[in-house]
Amino acid sequence: MPMTLQQALAFGLVGATIVAFIWGRWRYDVIALSALGLGLVLGVVPAEDAFSGFANDVTVIIACALVVSAAFARSGIVEAALRPLLPRLTSARTQVPLFAGVVALLSMVTKNVGALALMMPIALQTARRTNVSPSCLLMPMAFASLIGGTVTMVGTSPNILVSEVRQQVLGEPFQMYDYAPVGLALTALGLVFLAFAYRLLPTTRTATETLDTAIETAPYVTQVSAPEDWTLEKRAVRNLQALGQGEVRILALIRDGERRAQPHPNVRVRPGDKLLVEGEHQALDTFITRAKLKHSRADRPVATEEPTEETRVVEAIVGSDSMLIGRSAKQEDLYGQHGVNLLAVSRSGYRTTVELKGMRLRAGDVVVLQGGERTLPGALKTLGLLPLAERDVRLGGIRRRVAPALILLTAMVLVAVQAAPVAIAFFAAAVAMVLVGAIRMREAYSALDGPVLVLIAALIPVSDAIRATGGAELIASALAQAFEGRPPILALGAVMAVSMAATPFLNNAATVLIVAPVGAALARLLGLHPDPFLMAVAVGAACDFLTPIGHQCNTLVMAPGGYRFADYPRLGAPLTALVLLVGTPLIAAVWPLQG
Repeated sequence: MPMTLQQALAFGLVGATIVAFIWGRWRYDVIALSALGLGLVLGVVPAEDAFSGFANDVTVIIACALVVSAAFARSGIVEAALRPLLPRLTSARTQVPLFAGVVALLSMVTKNVGALALMMPIALQTARRTNVSPSCLLMPMAFASLIGGTVTMVGTSPNILVSEVRQQVLGEPFQMYDYAPVGLALTALGLVFLAFAYRLLPTTRTATETLDTAIETAPYVTQVSAPEDWTLEKRAVRNLQALGQGEVRILALIRDGERRAQPHPNVRVRPGDKLLVEGEHQALDTFITRAKLKHSRADRPVATEEPTEETRVVEAIVGSDSMLIGRSAKQEDLYGQHGVNLLAVSRSGYRTTVELKGMRLRAGDVVVLQGGERTLPGALKTLGLLPLAERDVRLGGIRRRVAPALILLTAMVLVAVQAAPVAIAFFAAAVAMVLVGAIRMREAYSALDGPVLVLIAALIPVSDAIRATGGAELIASALAQAFEGRPPILALGAVMAVSMAATPFLNNAATVLIVAPVGAALARLLGLHPDPFLMAVAVGAACDFLTPIGHQCNTLVMAPGGYRFADYPRLGAPLTALVLLVGTPLIAAVWPLQG
C-alpha cells in the first residue's frame, strides 16, 4: 500500500518530534507546542482540532488528580496512620517493604508522583533516625509508585491516555478498575522483588545538594501554646520532646508571664502554657501537629485588602539596612503597623530562650512572616527584608485530616459504581478539596504540573494525525506481515517491549499517544482484539525503571538518594525483564487475544 503525501507529512512531523525529544535540547512542552504549530502549517492537524487536547477528558483527569493528590498529602492522615509502626522500622530490611508497599497502595488511588512525594519526607526522616542510607529506600519507593499506578485509571497518565485511545478505536473507554487484575498481580510481584533486590543498590551514596538544601538555614525558633481544650494525654516535657524525635528542642516554658529556660523533663505542661521550640521548619510542623499544639501568633487575623485575598507565609532575611535591626517584633509592632505576624526566627550559631516577640533582631537573621498576599510585598520592602527563594513553609497550620480522605473515597466509589465519569468525579473532588480548606487555590495551582499538561494537550492532536491519515494502519500492516503465522503472544510482547524502550526517551504520555494507535491497528490486522494490546502499551509505558529521566518519580528521588544514571538499570533492568516476561502472558490471560 503506497504512502500518501498526508501520511508522509504526519510521519515526518511525529518523527521530527521524537528526534527532538531524544536530543533533549529543548523542553518537552516547547517541543510539543512547536509540533502542534507545525502540524497546523502542514495541514495534518485540522484547525478545528488544534486545541482539542486542552478540552480533552484526559487533560482534565490528570489536572484534577494532581490537585486531589496534593490535598490528600497535606492532610497528614497517612503519617498519623504510620506513626505506631515507625519506631519498629530499624533497618532497610523492614523499611523497604513497608514504604514501598504504602507508596504502591497510595498510587492506586492518587497520582503516583503525589504518592511518592507524600512518603519521601517520612522515609528520609526514618532513614536519618536509624542510620539507613536513603539510597536503599528511595529508588524502590519510586519503582513501587510506578507499578502501583497501573492498578487504576488515575494512578498513572498512560492508563488515562490508553482509555482515550480505546474510546477512539472501539467507541468506549476503559473503566476505572479495568486495569486492576493485571495491575494488582504485577504490583504484588514487584513488591516481593523490591523487598529483596534493594540490596543491588549502593549504600554509601550521599544526597546531592538541591535548591532547598542550598537555602537551608539554621534551625528556626518559634513559639507555640497549649490550647485550653488540649487533648494530649502525656503532657510532660519529656513526652513532648519524644514527639519531636530528636529533631525539635524545647528551649523554654512560659507560664503566667514567667519564663523557665530549659525546663526539666518531668515538668508537666498545662493548657495556656507557651513553649519556645527550635528545629527545622518541617520538623517543627510535624511536632506541632503531633503534639496538638497551636502557633501562638498564627491565629491572629492578618490585614487583607479583599475578602478573596489569601494568607501567605514567606521566609526573608533581615537586610543590613533593615529598620528591624536591634528591635523586636513587639517594639516595631509588626502586627499593628505592618499587618504581619512573626512566626519564627533563625539565627546561625545562636540559641535563645527569649520570648519570640521580645527577641531583638540582627542583620542576617532569617524570619518567617505571615500576611496577606498583597500586604506582604509592601511590608517586606518597608521593613528592609529580602525574601528567600519561595518554598512551602508550614508551622503547624490547620490540617483537614478526615475531609480529604472522605472526598477521595467518595470520588472512587462514584466511579466504581459508574454513577459519574472519572473526569466529573475527580473534578468535583478537586473543587470540594478547595471548598473544605484542604488545599488553598494558590497551592492547587502549584500542584498542577503545567509542562506535563501542556505536553499531553498539545500531543493529542499531533499523534492523532497518524491515525486520521491512515498512518497507523500503514505501520501496522508492515508489522502484521512480520508476525503473520507466529504465536500472537509474541506480537503482544513486542508491543510492550517497544513501549518500555520508547518511554525513557519520549516521556510516557508521548509513548502512549504514538504507540497505542499502532498497537490497536496491529491487533485488528492480525484478527485479534485490541484490548490486550492497549493494556500492553499502558503497562510498558508506565513501567520505566531504566533511567532517571523517563518519569517524574525517578527524577524526584535522584538527588535525595544520591543516585547516578547507571544506578537505575542495576535495579530496574531485572524488574523490567520480570514485568515483560510475566506481564505479557498475564495480560493475555485476563484479556483474551481472540476477540
